[in-house]
Amino acid sequence: MKDAKPGAVAGPDPEAEEDLKAKLVLETARVPWTDLQKFFARGQLAQVGPGQDLIDVAVAVARDDKTRVQAWMEQRQFGEVTADQAQAWYEANASLWTVVVAPWVLVQETPEQPGRSVH
Repeated sequence: MKDAKPGAVAGPDPEAEEDLKAKLVLETARVPWTDLQKFFARGQLAQVGPGQDLIDVAVAVARDDKTRVQAWMEQRQFGEVTADQAQAWYEANASLWTVVVAPWVLVQETPEQPGRSVH
């Protein structure tokens, strides 16, 4: 930390934040639910609500930003995947946007865009 004053609390480093975002963007993928079921069974899956940015949530989880994560959880915009939701994704043969923030796999349901494919 350059020119830090003794006792000063440092804020997030904007450059490091952008590097983390870029890394996470490169690690996102659309993954079939059948490949995600094992993470659900292990309790390692967390769902990001449709109104949230998957990468912003992943950054907050990676940075252990308890304030933001707790607020999203209270607003039901982030949290565990329910058994009913898992069953619905299974029945729909869904594919979800995913990013790993160990030990979690964050998932987000988004509508398919016609003419676009991940593979």
